Amino acid sequence: MDEARNILGTSLEPCSMEPLTGWLRDGCCTDAPGDSGRHHVCAVMTEEFLAFSLAAGNDLITPRPEFGFPGLKPGDRWCLCTLRWEEARLAGVAPPVVAQATHAAALELVHLGHLQAHALDSSR
Repeated sequence: MDEARNILGTSLEPCSMEPLTGWLRDGCCTDAPGDSGRHHVCAVMTEEFLAFSLAAGNDLITPRPEFGFPGLKPGDRWCLCTLRWEEARLAGVAPPVVAQATHAAALELVHLGHLQAHALDSSR
């Protein structure tokens, strides 16, 4: 099995263990079978993005313990659907991206330059 790569071409790093993210809830924005939403972009939540997502019909704020979802707040890292991140970018509210933890599969839907323009450094 090939090692997962990020948008920089290096080994995919974990996005968040707390809150535990990823389609597989393994902390990584893995390219996983069955993930039709393509949760490949590791992003740092902002108030603006959370409000945008809520208005678009995806409440990422309210905890849903029955699904193991703690609810998100600004500063949390989360694996976002690639196209939702792109919608937010076009609306001017894209959250910052953690390039080292964003799966290379995101590049099938979003231009590398757009992701890099929103990228943070990996010091966290």
